[in-house]
Amino acid sequence: MDTKKLIAALNDKTKENRLNALSGIKKKIDAGEIPRPQITDNVNNHIHTTYSFSPYSPAKAVYMAYINGLGTAGIMDHDSIGGAAEFVEAGKILGISTTIGVETRVDMAKTKLNGKRINNTDQDSIAYVALHGIPHQYIGAFDGYFSLFRKNRNQRNKKMCENISEIMKPHGIALDFAEHVLPLSEHGEGGSVTERHITFALSKLIAEKHKTPAGVLDFLKNKMKLPTTKKAEAALLENNPEYYLYDILNVLKSEMVEKFYVLAYDECPGAEDFIKISKAAGAAAAYSYLGDIADSVTGDKRPQKFEDDYLELLFSEIVRLGFNSVTYMPTRNTKEQLSRVIALCEKNNLFQISGEDINSPRQRFICEALSDPMFSHLVDSTWALINHEAAATKDEEKGMFSDQMIERYPNIAERVKHFRGLSDFVL
Repeated sequence: MDTKKLIAALNDKTKENRLNALSGIKKKIDAGEIPRPQITDNVNNHIHTTYSFSPYSPAKAVYMAYINGLGTAGIMDHDSIGGAAEFVEAGKILGISTTIGVETRVDMAKTKLNGKRINNTDQDSIAYVALHGIPHQYIGAFDGYFSLFRKNRNQRNKKMCENISEIMKPHGIALDFAEHVLPLSEHGEGGSVTERHITFALSKLIAEKHKTPAGVLDFLKNKMKLPTTKKAEAALLENNPEYYLYDILNVLKSEMVEKFYVLAYDECPGAEDFIKISKAAGAAAAYSYLGDIADSVTGDKRPQKFEDDYLELLFSEIVRLGFNSVTYMPTRNTKEQLSRVIALCEKNNLFQISGEDINSPRQRFICEALSDPMFSHLVDSTWALINHEAAATKDEEKGMFSDQMIERYPNIAERVKHFRGLSDFVL
């Protein structure tokens, strides 16, 4: 099979065909038929796949990480660990280290953060959090755990599609959850369906109805009365087939979600429950710092204020709850913002993780900000996380967050140094 067909097959419907295609690509690289990429020290622990929302299957995501020169890659899907095994296998095929995780939302209503806009652009009292470095023996257990939340989420998804249909009725557009949204997801294989699936499905219907980029932009601005930025308009009018629907989605996600959004409760575990399952598995339970936004990396979030006004309270609460980690993105925030976060992490002995949120083809896999010496510790943390995951998969007591390791290295900096130096734990 020629190279273009092999690359296209990385997004095939079946896992077996995707991994076979990746193996075919690796053979061509080894034979010198495809240039071998220059692997760098760059890392990324937050890559979404088709098991939540992304243009990339797990195999394609690892391939994209590899050809962009990442030294390691981490999968991070919403309420889903369904793509983790494929992601790990893809890493083995290409010889790139991987980590696995899950992103979810937790209910903070029973904490001092109740009623606050935490790090969720759509709803107060609900916070985005992440599990990193999940030992592989817990993949099945986490899939079962999150299946209930995915089921509840789909009930809400249906209501949001109904809301959209009502909003779009004057424009002759009806959005059906089963017909237009579900086929875009890996729901039958343990994947989740998110608001991005819904807005992407709506983007397709708008593009089909209005034919041209100019027609779509006119519809969004003058018929739907959605505000757009010059940057978003330029991207849309560029009419790049690879990006076009995602560019429509960005306008809709930024300005329309609040019009059809239904509050999420049943699909969000309580913060205490989240910490309980993370401790049982010996994983990194990370609060995802968002910070006040001036300009969104992904282009789908408008300027808003979040945790910065009460950051000390936030940290005291996540420590009280039992979070052992904080994750943040150097390209999303200013150095002043992240200096505060880093200082509070060090003060509270919290593990620091970074990863650039990848869920759109316009996003780069390389985070150039990590080359700044200010963030060199995040590269060390990533390799410590990799070694933790490998060690804990073989023996849970050898993981970074086991009682044994915490007793041995109570200071997180010393623990990171220890796990960063490991080289025997290769899966």
